[in-house]
Amino acid sequence: MANPFTKMINSINQRKKVKELVNDDLYLSEKELKKYKIKKTVMSILIYTFLTLVALYILLPFYWMFATALKSPEELIGEITFFPKKLRFENFKTAFTFSKIYIESLDKEFPGFLVFYGNTVLVAILTTIGTMVTTTLAAFAFARLNFFGRDTIFALLLATMMVPGEIFIITNYETISNLGLIDTYAALVLPFVPSVFYTFFLRQTFMQIPNELYLAAKVDGTCDFKYLIKVMIPMAKATLTTIFILSMMGTWNAYVWPNLVAGGEQMRLVSNGLMRSFSGLGPNNEHIQMAASALVSLPLLIAFIFLKKYIMRGVSRSGIKG
Repeated sequence: MANPFTKMINSINQRKKVKELVNDDLYLSEKELKKYKIKKTVMSILIYTFLTLVALYILLPFYWMFATALKSPEELIGEITFFPKKLRFENFKTAFTFSKIYIESLDKEFPGFLVFYGNTVLVAILTTIGTMVTTTLAAFAFARLNFFGRDTIFALLLATMMVPGEIFIITNYETISNLGLIDTYAALVLPFVPSVFYTFFLRQTFMQIPNELYLAAKVDGTCDFKYLIKVMIPMAKATLTTIFILSMMGTWNAYVWPNLVAGGEQMRLVSNGLMRSFSGLGPNNEHIQMAASALVSLPLLIAFIFLKKYIMRGVSRSGIKG
């Protein structure tokens, strides 16, 4: 019978042989390891340099907007300066209170910026709620319900994504005009409520949820709407949050359609109302316009900073499975 001490020695020798074989076959030599480290360091420097340049390219317009908003009119005429010589925060007050709009129904005069801002918030909320409802119901129907022509209808809807949105402006305007909705909130909201892209986006997330859950719920007697509320929506919370944020941003930044259907001053949004309001300031009023633009952009910047993780999470979840 072999001595336990001898077994231990043989085991140590075997480990040494295995380690030598691994070092000879798999591990890099000292010279090769040095080259690898140099290559990895150079690639990291190039990648972070590129990302830094891209970040500066994106952030520079925002910095220039806020810097110009804090300048005086004299600084706009002279040589270009990247830093305001004196911070003029009163420019934001001027941008907020300059233009006045009289609303007959209330028999009062309000700051134009306040009216435009309130219209934008109201339209954004109504549009986003409508988009969330229609998108959720349509995505659930195309993901779980079986009806005749489901795949064909969905393919036709996807085909409309290849058509530029500007082409639909004429037909949408004719429809809204025939319904007598020009210069109303309905005209600003209705065309943005349905969204093929958001329906496709949410359907991809719903398709990842196992169908066995739906079949088990049907066996238990759960109706489709209750299953959607109790199971599908909580599991797709990240994607729904992403749709909520993107829809809000899209409505907030809309320009062409509100400029077309909002004829009266009190129905305009910030995107198309501010330019008309500041036309009376005369030349060299860029600092006031930039101050107003900063006030408009600030809520979106804050929302994106605090909710960006939900956008990334929703995009990644929707792109895993088709």
